[in-house]
Amino acid sequence: MKLANRITEINGGGSDGWDVFYRARQMIADGAPITELTIGEHDIGTSLEILGAMHDSARGGHTGYASVPGTDSLRQIVADRIATRTGVETTARNILITAGGQAGLFAAHTAVCNPGDRALFIDPYYATYPSTIRSTQAVPVPVRTTPDAAFQPTADALAAKAQDAVSLLINSPNNPTGAVYSQKTMQAIAQVCHDNDLWLISDEVYDTQIWEGAHLSPRALPGMAARTLVIGSMSKSHAMTGSRIGWICAPEPVIEVLIDLATNTTYGVAGYIQDAALFALGQGPAVEEAVAAPFRRRRDLTMEVLAGQNIVRALPAQGAMYVLLDIRATGMDGEAFANALLDAEQIAVMPGESFGQAAAGHIRVAMTIDDAAYVAALQRLVEFAKTCAD
Repeated sequence: MKLANRITEINGGGSDGWDVFYRARQMIADGAPITELTIGEHDIGTSLEILGAMHDSARGGHTGYASVPGTDSLRQIVADRIATRTGVETTARNILITAGGQAGLFAAHTAVCNPGDRALFIDPYYATYPSTIRSTQAVPVPVRTTPDAAFQPTADALAAKAQDAVSLLINSPNNPTGAVYSQKTMQAIAQVCHDNDLWLISDEVYDTQIWEGAHLSPRALPGMAARTLVIGSMSKSHAMTGSRIGWICAPEPVIEVLIDLATNTTYGVAGYIQDAALFALGQGPAVEEAVAAPFRRRRDLTMEVLAGQNIVRALPAQGAMYVLLDIRATGMDGEAFANALLDAEQIAVMPGESFGQAAAGHIRVAMTIDDAAYVAALQRLVEFAKTCAD
């Protein structure tokens, strides 16, 4: 008996990029006191008020089948939020509620890519991007960025890969680099999409975590609303990672076919989860700002810890809950450094190579533990790096 190629080839025959994370989790299971700076999991957890709304909805009976596209009220509040933030007219018919941003990424590529189609994405990238594209039987094609250009994709790099492609996946604020794409970058992206008739899939799950600059959704640029699918999520903005609830915002004809896909895959998202999301969004931007505040603070603490030495350098962290650190001065690549740090200091970080070759020689640090513990871990990391460079 043989499994389908679409399953066995999801990771392209190699690692899925999570090896150090899995090893750290096994060490924790074995009783080791590991400091985890790996994944984007808030240290505050989902608020008791949101959990209360979830509890009340479940106890109130919203535990049966929910509307597959999402409840009318949740789709409407998401549409209103997007319209307010972007200035682009958006209705509930532009919204599909999904089981988190990851499900949205898969659904979006399923909607626009046929088997064998070339689907572009920016390198460095969130670890699941190429495997998500392979899951739809499209062909992932990286567009490389560089630290010297602050990991902003250039028009030339995009145009060089765009011929015969059908889609482009972008992520701003960016995981893992922390880059917030400038207006110039977004305009270049839009131009390449127009010139090459590309669908644009814009992963905007970190849009509430902006430390420098401003978030620009490419859907707001001239002519882009008709070719852009935006992925959103409650995970990062409201610390609802485990609730698995997000959305796709897209032209109505795209949403209509995506509803067909949802009917034959997830069959919707649990009603009490949707009601909790509705409650959370109804609390307004102040809640989102409070959830983001610790990461802004820790970004500044990172700069303070790294000041006065040049063995570990931080890339400009303009947004998101991570910092990407350049450790090439140690003479090690990111994977070797991350494994050595885990063994020597019991600190777990993600190798840059988990996010593509453009991030080789870097590590990604998630700013997801309390301030004092974070500063102490970062200081130990710097001291360890110094010993490696000696």
